Amino acid sequence: MAKLAIFVDGGYLSYLAEHHFRTWVDFGKLSNQVRNTIGERTAEPLDLLRTYFYDCLPYQSSTPTEDEERRFSSKKRFFYALQRLPRYKVREGRLMHRGIDAQGKPIFQQKRVDLMVGLDIASLAAKRQINHAAVISGDGDLMPAVEAAQQEGVLVWLVHGPQLTYAEELWDLADDRLAIDADFMKTVEKTAST
Repeated sequence: MAKLAIFVDGGYLSYLAEHHFRTWVDFGKLSNQVRNTIGERTAEPLDLLRTYFYDCLPYQSSTPTEDEERRFSSKKRFFYALQRLPRYKVREGRLMHRGIDAQGKPIFQQKRVDLMVGLDIASLAAKRQINHAAVISGDGDLMPAVEAAQQEGVLVWLVHGPQLTYAEELWDLADDRLAIDADFMKTVEKTAST
C-alpha cells in the first residue's frame, strides 16, 4: 500500500479560508478529503502516514497585552486540538516582530516554517517512508525539497488556492495538482457539529 504525507502551511491555508472562502476548516475532514481525492487518482491503495501542520504562535511582547495573551492562548489551544487528531503532527515556527509599517501597523515575519516543511518532505522521501506528498502551500521556497522528493521517486501533489496565491514555479514543478476551490472547501468546512 502506498503512503501519503500531507504538509500544511497553516498560514497559507488560513489565508485562503478567511480571504477567499470566508469559512473555517475542519482539519480532520481536510486530511480525509486530500487522501481520498489523491487515492481516486492513483492506481494503488493509499494510506495516510501523517498530516504535518506548520504555523507560528502569535507574537507576544516582553510585557504582553491582554489581547496578545488572549490570541496566544487561543492559538495554543488550537494547536493542542490539532495534535490530538489522528495522525497529526504540529510543527511550530516563530513569529518575529520586524518593525512598524507606514500605517503604524506591526510587521511580523514567520521564521523556520519553510525550512521545517522542506526538511520533513526531503527526510520522509529519503527514508522511503512515503510515495506521495501533498503540499498545501504556495511558497516557491519549497522547490528544492520538492525536487529532492521527486528524485527519490515521490509523487508531489500541489494542493493550491486560486492563481496568484501560489508561486507559478512551484505549480509547474509539482507532479500533479489539486485545486482548493469552493467545492473543495465545502467538503472540509467546519460546521456547527464538527
